[in-house]
Order: sequence, then C-alpha cells, then structure tokens
Amino acid sequence: MSFFAICPAPPMKLGYYHVLSPLVSVHVSPIQLGAMSIGDKWHKLGFGSMDKEASFKVLDAYFDMGSNFIDTANSYQDESSEEFIGEWVEKRGIRDQLVIATKYTMNFKRGNHSIQQKVNYIGNGNKSLHISVKNSLTKLRTDYIDILYVHWWDFETSIEEVMNSLHNLVEGKGISDSSAWVVSRANMYAQVHGKTLFAIYQGHWSILDRSLERDIIPMARTLWGSVGLALAPWDVIGGGKLRTDAEGEQRRQSGETGRNENEKKISRALEKVAGEVGAKNIRSVALAYVMQKARYVFPLVGGRKVENLVANLEPLDITLSKEQVEYLESVQPFDPGSPNVMIGDGSSYNMFMATTAHMSKTKVSLSLRNHAAKRLPRIHRLKKPGQLRVFGRYMLTRVRYMILKWSPMKGTKSISSSFL
Repeated sequence: MSFFAICPAPPMKLGYYHVLSPLVSVHVSPIQLGAMSIGDKWHKLGFGSMDKEASFKVLDAYFDMGSNFIDTANSYQDESSEEFIGEWVEKRGIRDQLVIATKYTMNFKRGNHSIQQKVNYIGNGNKSLHISVKNSLTKLRTDYIDILYVHWWDFETSIEEVMNSLHNLVEGKGISDSSAWVVSRANMYAQVHGKTLFAIYQGHWSILDRSLERDIIPMARTLWGSVGLALAPWDVIGGGKLRTDAEGEQRRQSGETGRNENEKKISRALEKVAGEVGAKNIRSVALAYVMQKARYVFPLVGGRKVENLVANLEPLDITLSKEQVEYLESVQPFDPGSPNVMIGDGSSYNMFMATTAHMSKTKVSLSLRNHAAKRLPRIHRLKKPGQLRVFGRYMLTRVRYMILKWSPMKGTKSISSSFL
C-alpha cells in the first residue's frame, strides 16, 4: 500500500467534513446532532426525553455514520443531557474524535432544590460562566470544551465582561439567540483588543420562519470575509409542523394538534419540490433549503429514533435549483423590513445598482454534492511526484504564514489561544 494512499470513502456523507468557518479550522460534520432530547428529566414538562439506553443508541448511530459534531447545553434535560453524553463518550473512549458544543447563561440548577440562592447561576456574567463551565466539564467528563455558546443575551452584562471572560476560558466560542448588533459589537471589541472572536451563531431559522434573514444572515455574510461567522440553525424542520397531508391525517387521528393554513401551504410546496428532486420526505427539502441559502451552515437535527435520524441525512444528496428556492419562498411572502426592503441584504445587487450597469456577484454557496464532486477528484490527481512537491511547498508556505501571523512576538495571540 502506498504511503500516500487516499483514505477510503466514509460510509455516509456525514463523513465528508467541512471547515467550520474561515476563522476556525476545526473540521465538523455538515449536520449537527442536537442533544436537547437526550436525557430523561423533561418528559414531565411535555418535552421529548430519552432514557440512557435510548440516548446511547442515537449517539452510537450518529457517530457510526461518520459524524463528529454534537450540540448540547448546561440546562438541557435538567443537566442529564450533558451527563449522558459524557458517560457515552467516556465509555467509547472517543473524546478527541468529537467536537462538542455546550452553552451557558440558563439556570441549569432549576430542578435542584438543595441550592437556596440561584441568582448567579443565570446570565452572561463572569461568575455564571465559571460556575457553568466547571459543572459542564464534570458532567461531560472532559477537560476541555470545543465550542461554548452564550445561550442568549441577558442585556445586563457588558460586552467587555463577556468577551474578556470567554477569551480567558474557552477553546472556541459562539453566540445564540442574540441581536445582530450585540454580535457585531462584541466581535469588534474582540478584534480591537486582541480577544477571541465569536465564530458561530445559533438561532431559529427555517422555511417557516425566515426572521433571521433580516439582520443575522446579512451580518454573518458580511463577517465571512474577515472573521468567518458560521451559522447553526435550529428547528429547521419546523417542530413537526412540516408534513404531508397524509402524514398530517395520521397524526390527527392519533390525537396530535393540527397545523395552520400557512404551515399546510408550505408543506405542500415542499412536497412538490421533493417529488422533483426525488426526496423521500419533505423535511429533507427544508434542511437542504437552509444549507444552500448561505455558506458555513450546520443545521441541528435531533430525534428519539435512529430511523428518523437517518432520514434527516437525505439533504446531503439534494441540490435545489434557483427556481425551486424561489418557488418555496414565494409561498409565504417575507418582509425583510426596513431598510432591507429598499437596499437589499447584499446577496444580490439592489435596484439602484441594477439601474446603473449589469454586474455579477461572486458565487458563494456550494452544495455538499457539488463540493464533493469538485474537490475529491483534485485529491486523486495528486499522483505525480512533482505535483506532490508543489503541494508540499504550498502547504509549507501557508504554515509559515500562519506562524508569523499569530506569533506572540508580533503582539498578537498565540497559536494555542487563537485555534478557535
């Protein structure tokens, strides 16, 4: 066997890893496992839960399909989500093979009545951060966290306190469910003061609710060129509201609540497009939609059944045409709000530019199928020694550049502190 033999293809397309963003060189699966239902404490509150055996089955299936990206939070399932994940990771001995994201800000001791004063167990402050991370490390049975989110913005803690505290503590960080101005100002502060920047934003985004496209998506698009803000949308498949009429009737007969007219219209449009692209279920089209709308998009999918988890991977085989995306968006008119309705969001030239000249935007979105088709053959063509030497010189140049760029001697961050 050749020393430079190409590694075998992964069993599923979850194993074609992507760089999280231009700022963060860690490689992750294109779809994350959302672990909000992993754990056994929220069933009494009406949320989906799983016992330890069922949780381990889902985690095993996800990992064995080639995926490495898991998202949880300090408060999910009253802490049992992190506890189950930590026990599973330790049992399989795979911690360094995974990229684990968790969150702080929520009161994760909500159900612990032995703690009398919980005021500093919530919020964005430094004490809340340290209490939360200390407990998360214990529950996850690890000595580091790959990505730590600010779960939501509390409007009490200063940006300076948050960014300084996070910079001194974490490997990588993201922010969730916060205003665009908060993220922009926080990253500007970090840039000016040599702190670690937010690298990923998690928020509610789907074909049913496109509110994120008003400010968050344009912000992320603007930041790609300089700091690389990735996106982690949740509830992409609409919390069970996206289903065919036949599926809806089955659920109605089982006693589940119905859908409103708008949800029915969008579901029918998804069903039409699913038929055109050969998708087995309409939720795959909903996932493909957000994955192709922007770069560096890593949607969260969950599920309490392995078969449902497998079904959610179908979007990796789907490529939607421009016409199909426009058709889906035409079903429910979207108001981008002011001033976007007049000047646009930057994804295309606005009416003022269009009346001046014909200009073309540089293409930024690339589906996984096209990505694989265009990138993999290049690897196989690197067979001649001369090509390998050229490739080696290129890589050496890049490494030397990075060392110089991040050298502490230049007054900037060290490589270890700027990895994520």
